[in-house]
Amino acid sequence: VDVAERRQMVAEQVRAAASQLGGVAVDDQALIDTVTHLVEMPVALGGRFSESFLELPREILITSMREHQKYFAVSDDQGRLMPCFVAVNNTRPKDTSLVTRGHERVLKARLSDAQFFFRADLQQRMDDRVEKLKGVLFQAKLGSMHDKVMRVQQVAEQLAKAAAPEQQSLVKRAAYLCKADLVSHVVGEFANLQGIMGRVYAETAGEPPEVCRAIEEHYRPTFSGGPLPQGMIGALLAVADKLDTICGCFSADLMPTGASDPYALRRQGIGIVQIMLSHNLSFPLREALDFCVACFEMQQRQQTAEAVYAFLQQRIAHMLIEEGFAKDVVAAVIAVTVDHIPHVWQRARALNRLKGMPDFDPLAVAFKRVVNILRKAELTEDSALRPERFTDDAEKALYTAYRDVSDLVAKYTADGDFGQALLTIARLRAPVDRFFDDVMVMAEDDTVRCNRLALLAVIAALFQRIADFSKITV
Repeated sequence: VDVAERRQMVAEQVRAAASQLGGVAVDDQALIDTVTHLVEMPVALGGRFSESFLELPREILITSMREHQKYFAVSDDQGRLMPCFVAVNNTRPKDTSLVTRGHERVLKARLSDAQFFFRADLQQRMDDRVEKLKGVLFQAKLGSMHDKVMRVQQVAEQLAKAAAPEQQSLVKRAAYLCKADLVSHVVGEFANLQGIMGRVYAETAGEPPEVCRAIEEHYRPTFSGGPLPQGMIGALLAVADKLDTICGCFSADLMPTGASDPYALRRQGIGIVQIMLSHNLSFPLREALDFCVACFEMQQRQQTAEAVYAFLQQRIAHMLIEEGFAKDVVAAVIAVTVDHIPHVWQRARALNRLKGMPDFDPLAVAFKRVVNILRKAELTEDSALRPERFTDDAEKALYTAYRDVSDLVAKYTADGDFGQALLTIARLRAPVDRFFDDVMVMAEDDTVRCNRLALLAVIAALFQRIADFSKITV
């Protein structure tokens, strides 16, 4: 039977068997795919288990049926789990009732084990589990999982100060408990329930709802394109956890190489960016990295922070290109800074719109010329601009135009309105062109030359808040 046809048979039979039980099969497309490749002639049978097992959290029940037995869970029309399941056999049995009883007997043993583990876990306090993390290794060079929790807590608190100071105490508590379920019996049996069981145990212990949700969400996204944390506490905790892992691995010389990325650092880096975009978290990335690497005992902290910054910069560039931005736009935007991640996308969109305007090319040429001259010139830090030394009308006109737009550009960029900032800067094109036509920038007189270069420097500083125009292709 064709794979697609067999998959359809599995889905229809599971749906029919669940209907006979008075419910609907819990949607699980991945399990349908798995079962499709395990059977040649699918025959679905419905079975039941004791209602006493419904005391178990939904996730444990579904996982016990799914992972060990490849059974489908069944729910009622309200979405509540029923004491039923659907098993798919590889052929039609002669005695369906006998086979069904066999499935029920096997599942009873599985659920009994899960029930025992869950009840045993409920006897332990969350804080006691945190202490047990001292015996769980995170990474040989980076200490125990308890060490990681303490670092994550510090970083998460720091992020909360910048992004959500009113949530700081909740972030601190969520960070402290976020890995506690790793030493639970249930997670020991079902590793994919980490975070989920942390949330369940925190709810049972009476922790605040925001803390419980954050414990589950801080692992997100768990796969490419997966759901992101919905709450602010979960978002901050997720960023802190991923920053700690990336900074720690870089400090231990465990960076990704080629196709090798055993610690999934690329995925975690993309996750950080996605979360910050989703929640509009614009705290300075460099400051966060500096604080994060300071939590590790290492000699080359600054080099590590710079390496991680470059790593995240590459992830951002890759994401922008995948979204359809031109490579020169991406290069121009990230060359300036990626310190405030949401602003990177806003600047890219603004530059993209400006690039689509009919008179963009001569504007870009003029600004590229400004940048290129400054790069070749020897402009010292004490080369301050002195308007009283202007002698040519063109340089006076350019300085007047600069003063007219500088405050507006500062306001627009502070407000995140980079499109309007670029349009305002674009007004300088005519006076910049006139300046280059009428003025010899590299004059023989040192004082005149330095002053003209200083004028170009303040012009460049305006648009370099948004993009490096020397990277633009025209």
